[in-house]
Amino acid sequence: MRVLYFHQHFSTPQGASGTRSYEMARRLLERGHQVTLVCGSYGAAQTGLVQPFIKGARRGSVDGIDVIEFELPYRNHDRFSRRTITFLRYAWRSVLFALRHDCDLVFATSTPLTAGIPGIAASVVRRKPFVFEVRDLWPELPREMGVISNPLVLAAMSALEWASYHAARACIGLAPGIVAGIQRRGIAADRVHLVPNGCDLELFGEAAGVPWRPEGVLETDLMAVFSGAHGIANGLDAVLDAAAVLKDRARNDIKLVMIGEGKLKPALMDRARRAGLDNCVFCLPVSKVKLSGLMRSANVGLMILANVPAFYFGTSPNKFFDYIASSIPVLNNYPGWLAGLIEEHRCGVSVPPGNAAAFADALEKMADNRSALQEMGRNGQVLATREFDRRLLADRLVDVLEAVAST
Repeated sequence: MRVLYFHQHFSTPQGASGTRSYEMARRLLERGHQVTLVCGSYGAAQTGLVQPFIKGARRGSVDGIDVIEFELPYRNHDRFSRRTITFLRYAWRSVLFALRHDCDLVFATSTPLTAGIPGIAASVVRRKPFVFEVRDLWPELPREMGVISNPLVLAAMSALEWASYHAARACIGLAPGIVAGIQRRGIAADRVHLVPNGCDLELFGEAAGVPWRPEGVLETDLMAVFSGAHGIANGLDAVLDAAAVLKDRARNDIKLVMIGEGKLKPALMDRARRAGLDNCVFCLPVSKVKLSGLMRSANVGLMILANVPAFYFGTSPNKFFDYIASSIPVLNNYPGWLAGLIEEHRCGVSVPPGNAAAFADALEKMADNRSALQEMGRNGQVLATREFDRRLLADRLVDVLEAVAST
C-alpha cells in the first residue's frame, strides 16, 4: 500500500516536537507499506532533511520515509494572521500534490484543521480512500478558550470540520472526548477509532539519553519538569502561582523546570524575575533524545493545562506519555480522563485547577516522601507498557488504514 501522509508539523526524535507521525510512518514501513510524508517547516521540529530548498521545497529519504518539506516556516508565537496564512499555504500546496501524486490511501493528521483539505480533495476529485486523524477538536477548543470569537471564522472552521469528517472513510481520535466529538457530527461509531498518543519505551526507557539537570538545580532538589509549549492553552501561570507559595514557605529544595517555547514564555520569565521566583528555571527546547536524559534525572512530570472544560476529555498530551514512559510520577492540575488514569493506576497526583496552595502542598509531600515517588513511577511504567506502548498503538492505527484501503 502506498500511503500519502499529510502532517504540517512532522518531526523526527532529533527535534523538540512530538514524534507521533514519525513513529506511525516507521510502523507502516515495517508492515511493508510505502510512505510519502508531506510537511512544512515547524520551528521546534527537525524533519531530517538538510539540503537546500529548491523552488520552495526539498525532498529526501528519512529513515525510509519519503519526506517532502515545503519551505513554510511556522512558530507558535507567530501572530494569528501569519499562522493562518501559513496553514492555508500548506493546505493549498498539499492539495496540488495530492491531486497529482499516485497513492492507494491518503492519511492526514491535524492540527491544524486545514490539514484535512488535501484529504477532502483527494477523496472527492480522485476517489482516493481518506483517513483523518483528529488531535484536537476545532473549532470547539479555540472557541472555549476565547482565542477565536469571530462568528464567520468559527462557522468556516465548523464547516471544514464537518467536511473533513464526512469525506473520510474513517476517523481516528486521540482522546475519548475527541471520539465523542466526531460522532456528534454524524459519523457512525464503527468509523471512529480511538488511538491515543503513546509511550516511546525505547527512547524514554531502555535507550534514554545521558542524565542531566539544568544549571542551578541541585542533585538533592526535587526537580519537577514541564516540557511543552508555553502558550495560552498551557496555563503555566499556575506553575508560577505554586512557585510563589513554595517561596513563601522557604521550600528552596523544590525546583520547577519549564522547557520549551511559546508566545507567553517572555511574559512568564518576566513575571518570575520580578517576583524573585528563582525556584523557576526556564530552558530552551531540547530534542526528544536530550529530553529523555532530563527525564532520567527528573523526580516529577508536570501535566499542566488551562482550566478549559474541552481539555478534560479532548486532549492527549505527548508529555503525559513521556513522563510515564520515563517512570516518573505525574502532577496533574485539571480533571478528565488523564486525571482518572492517574488516580486509578496510582501513578501520580491530581490537584484542583486554580488552587496554588494544593499544587504546592502536593509538591512538598512529594519532596518529603521520595520512596512514594518511586512507587508511583513504577506504576506509571507498568501502565505505559501495558496500555500505551506506541508500537502497539501504531499497529492499531495501521490496522485501520489497511482495512480502509482494502474496502
